[in-house]
Amino acid sequence: MSKFLNEFKKFAIQGNMLDMAVGMIIGAAFKDLVNSIVKNLITPFVGMFTGKVDFSNMFFALDGNEYATLAAAQEVGAPTVNYGLFITEVLNFVILALVIFMMVKMVNKLRTAAEKPEEAPAPAAPAEPTEKTCPFCQSTISIKATRCPHCTSELTE
Repeated sequence: MSKFLNEFKKFAIQGNMLDMAVGMIIGAAFKDLVNSIVKNLITPFVGMFTGKVDFSNMFFALDGNEYATLAAAQEVGAPTVNYGLFITEVLNFVILALVIFMMVKMVNKLRTAAEKPEEAPAPAAPAEPTEKTCPFCQSTISIKATRCPHCTSELTE
């Protein structure tokens, strides 16, 4: 039993486990945010273009009776097919998938940019020579010299 607990402790403390837990918590909060966006922003616009249809009350009762609202049908215990709520969940999924796609695309772009090696600065043009070698004594002298200061030879171009 002690070995099992030690193995579990090692597993639970691993960085991947903690990263996954944080991701799930953020994902749950993100799901609530997407649900709110769909319910409070997108669904009213879709309803406006479809003749003010309320998706939350789109259902049909399997008992053959007509009910004004889904809540009224559920209050009497009627079995219902809630296709309006299904449409809302499909919208939630599409929006969530779109947002995750954009986030992955952005992260991949950042990762690619981070992996690119920095471009080296362009090599500078070679500088003009400032010295030359005396053909007689092989000493290094100024390029402007007309006579070698070491051997006093007269230099020609």
